[in-house]
Amino acid sequence: MLYFSKIKILIISIFTLVLVYFTSSNFFKADDNFFDKNINLGLDLQGGSYLLLEIDNRPVVTQKLQNTVSILRKYFKDKKIKYKDLILKNDNSIEFLINENQLDFVKDKFEDKDSEINPYYSNYKSHEFNLETFNNLFVLKLSKYGLIEIKNSSLDQALEIVRRRIDEVGTNEPNILKRGNDRILVELPGLDDPMRVKNLLGKTANLTFRFITQNTEETFGTEKLFFEDNSEEAIVSKRIILSGDNILDAKPRMDNQNNETVVSFTLDRVGSKRFAKATTSGIGKRLAIILDGKIVSAPVIRSAIVGGSGQISGNFTFQSATDLALLLRSGALPAPLNIIEERTVGPDLGQDSIKAGVIALIIGFLLVILFMFVKYKIFGFIANITLLINLFLLVGILTLFEATLTLPGIAGIILTVGMAVDANVLIFERIKEESVSEKNKIIAFDSGYIKSRTAILDANITTLIAAVILFLMGSGPIKGFSLTLGVGIFTTLFSVYFLARLLTSLYVAKNKDKENLI
Repeated sequence: MLYFSKIKILIISIFTLVLVYFTSSNFFKADDNFFDKNINLGLDLQGGSYLLLEIDNRPVVTQKLQNTVSILRKYFKDKKIKYKDLILKNDNSIEFLINENQLDFVKDKFEDKDSEINPYYSNYKSHEFNLETFNNLFVLKLSKYGLIEIKNSSLDQALEIVRRRIDEVGTNEPNILKRGNDRILVELPGLDDPMRVKNLLGKTANLTFRFITQNTEETFGTEKLFFEDNSEEAIVSKRIILSGDNILDAKPRMDNQNNETVVSFTLDRVGSKRFAKATTSGIGKRLAIILDGKIVSAPVIRSAIVGGSGQISGNFTFQSATDLALLLRSGALPAPLNIIEERTVGPDLGQDSIKAGVIALIIGFLLVILFMFVKYKIFGFIANITLLINLFLLVGILTLFEATLTLPGIAGIILTVGMAVDANVLIFERIKEESVSEKNKIIAFDSGYIKSRTAILDANITTLIAAVILFLMGSGPIKGFSLTLGVGIFTTLFSVYFLARLLTSLYVAKNKDKENLI
């Protein structure tokens, strides 16, 4: 029946008023800060920066092959396989010679479906490495799926680190997505100067601690590296004392003794032991702190450092020290990232988009209101009131979850207006049909709501299924459209079957004796 209990009316009223309050927080700022959430505007509305990054996977592939060479040496030793000349070639192939008595045995080990040294067959029906043999010469090259696996792993790791770095900067509602198997799309709404973010994303942040030494003193090998300002070069041991993986936390601070900004860091348990051992035996030596192939600083070790913490100095400004600490906390990228496309969307474009969307919404809204009022008189007026409240409910829910509104999202809101009216039209037309055969106005109106429910639910559920699929399968603007459309379906059903029905019941109850109510 059209009857609503007082408790039901109270619940509907409270729910509606709360969401209307949430909506108003986007336009009015209260002093009590009871609710300070807002809808975030997307890149197409408020402007910002668009970056397309590409991963250079060559170092990752090389590292993988170098590790494979070490694994093969151990494997051959464990299996007592006689080999020689196991080397990594410049064309990213691994070559080795096998004793003639073991050729078939080794070949079977690499081509077996359950090979422990050449996996992936069970997943891809192809091994990690393609094997070619020339007499007793074996040549291994990464297969198509071997490369795909490396690239996917590298992309996933890089995506997570890029997300950490951008979150540390504090950019509002960034959009970070995969593009293919070697690209990352970064959208930063509201960011007019992307230089700092570009510098952060462009650094691999591969940190190592190594001793400065001489060629004749080091058995691990040496290399010549320059300091960051290129003013000096030094011969550095290839033996890594510590890496960035051993750092638990890093933050900038002022060193009051030297009156300079430094980056202090804390090491994990393994790093603390290694650092203590190296500084104990290396008193008097210079310890080079190397970031992405450049020496940041190379202090002389005066005493053993056993506390599991230290600091990096290097003529930092507070901003550069903050950025270095951020890079160390977020971790090193698996491979360098190159910016292959960059766009800065100005706020004027965003403002134009907002104005166009709002104008379209107002025009569509006014035309719908006019049609409903002319067609259904007082009930059209009730539908218009609930339509307006429906918009407040929709915006209130988006505000509650601090959703990001894009131009397609505005299109979803406009579509919601049309769908809400469609439900009311179905109900009112059904009521007209029921009024012909039913003289009791209350029963006729109640039957109109009940008998139109199936058609309304079918239409909204099918639209909701499409919205869910768009949200799951789409990205960026498509998600914005599907989100507002999906939320709009729920607010439409609430406004039609609770708000509009409540107002209708109040009017019909007072005017049930009139001849032509609708």
